[in-house]
Amino acid sequence: MASVVQTVLEYLSSTGSFNSIELADHLGIDHQKIVGAVKSIQTYSDVIDVKQVTSHDIKLTDEGRSVAKNGSHEACIFNSVPAEGITQPELMKTSPNAKVGFSKAMSAGWIRIDKKAEGGPRVFRKVESFEDEVQRCCQRIGDLNLEGISDKQISEFKKRKLISEVKVNAFSVAKGNNFRTTLEKAETELTAEMLQTGSWKEKTFKPYNLSALGVPPVCGHLHPLLKVRAEYRQIFLEMGFSEMPTNNYVESSFWNFDSLFQPQQHPARDAHDTFFISDPDTAHAFPMDYLERVKKVHSEGGYGSQGYKYDWKIEEAEKNLMRTHTTAVSARMLYKLAQEKWSDGRNIHMAVAKPFRPAKYFSIDRVFRNETLDATHLAEFHQIEGVVADRGLTLGNLMGVIGTFFKKLGIEKVRFKPAYNPYTEPSMEIFSYHEGLKKWVEIGNSGVFRPEMLLPMGLPEDVVVIAWGLSLERPTMIKYGIDNIRDLFGPRVNLQIIYDQPICRLDQ
Repeated sequence: MASVVQTVLEYLSSTGSFNSIELADHLGIDHQKIVGAVKSIQTYSDVIDVKQVTSHDIKLTDEGRSVAKNGSHEACIFNSVPAEGITQPELMKTSPNAKVGFSKAMSAGWIRIDKKAEGGPRVFRKVESFEDEVQRCCQRIGDLNLEGISDKQISEFKKRKLISEVKVNAFSVAKGNNFRTTLEKAETELTAEMLQTGSWKEKTFKPYNLSALGVPPVCGHLHPLLKVRAEYRQIFLEMGFSEMPTNNYVESSFWNFDSLFQPQQHPARDAHDTFFISDPDTAHAFPMDYLERVKKVHSEGGYGSQGYKYDWKIEEAEKNLMRTHTTAVSARMLYKLAQEKWSDGRNIHMAVAKPFRPAKYFSIDRVFRNETLDATHLAEFHQIEGVVADRGLTLGNLMGVIGTFFKKLGIEKVRFKPAYNPYTEPSMEIFSYHEGLKKWVEIGNSGVFRPEMLLPMGLPEDVVVIAWGLSLERPTMIKYGIDNIRDLFGPRVNLQIIYDQPICRLDQ
């Protein structure tokens, strides 16, 4: 390679420029060796100026070379027809390309067929002689001489697969600003020895690429769920919500079920749906006056409701469990809100009318359910809880808040479906279209809290509370195009996905 490089440099020094294919032909060297030499010289800064030149050459195929040597298919058919004629079946056996040759010879008017001849259709010569233009053109193409060959003929020969068009990449090479015939490898470092001897003055140094990216530092990576969770939290704060404390994964059945007007015989309280705690198995610190009101509305009714008419047991309410939803947190916060009392804006307990303070709460944290694992369900997942308490709220307000929330997430395809919940009426399930799964996926539940839940807390009768619980995993799957929730969260997650995922930028 070194000798080819030197040959190329000396040739360029004498000519000023060259085409790589022409130089290969001139030197009798394989073109790829010339290309390799040019690429090698390019590693030295601005020694040569190289431009790629693409051309399309016409070359004969194997069939075309056969035509150039033996004549066209139609000529072979004509020459196979004797003066007395020949039957068509016998003629078709004389050449492997007889079908094409017969058709072309008929079109050219060289032969004719007598279909009424004795013994079946018989082929006769129609002319005494002819000029085989196809063979002549193929011979010229083989000699790289396209003079006298029309574009129409080229197109026809391509259709007949006599020629093929070959793309040829070559290089046009000229002298660069730093052209020289002797190449010296550029230095990459300035050493102390060069400075002491002064040899640096005669050296060529490789320029620094100040735009090159450095090696990425070894660091931790945020999980996609954490990225999306941060975006969700920011959206809630932008909408004026306050974050609820969610630091109790273990909850009592009272706050998780009873306070939400969920009957003690409800299937969700079964061990097949809920993880119950064995140690400690019960809780005892409850606001007893509130507990008595909850007991009464369950067993006897009240506040305009007939209740469930069953024997409510505190033993069931005391059972500890892993919380099945963060709505238990909302129940605690609404009860706390109901206990606030003001007079002239000061927080003092007085037996006077207490102005109600509207509130907007949210939380994002883990919940636990005894689910059957599949592509969209886990036993441990995150729930996004939103609560708005104020006067005059309607189902339209609920749909509007949820729609605004999802638009800020960049999710436009949202649907609502009527549903039933023990603690909301009316209730709606929320669905979003998953492009990866190609179907509508449930991502949350919502509704208006029932009076049987709110009034025992002490909230005013005209206060309405709208609420919704959303999944964190499923919108994240939609946003990142993940088909299986187990690839996002849990022991099967691919850590490389966490490393490679970009910062979550939601389309707002």
